[in-house]
Amino acid sequence: MEEKIIKMLEENDDSIDYANETHLIDDGLLDSFGVIALVADLEDAFDVEIGTADLVPENFNSVKAIAALIQKRV
Repeated sequence: MEEKIIKMLEENDDSIDYANETHLIDDGLLDSFGVIALVADLEDAFDVEIGTADLVPENFNSVKAIAALIQKRV
């Protein structure tokens, strides 16, 4: 799952080491537009629904956090 998430993120910016980055939101590497686009991709790819309550930095600061969010929604 994490590899798939990394590929989605790399479609927007492949200069970031997503596998090791733990502050995507906090460091401004992923902005609000990027999160919205990623959420749409995640919902389609994993057949999940991510609600507005889930749109907090803690859920998008790392690939592991994104994967954990998806796991909660499956």
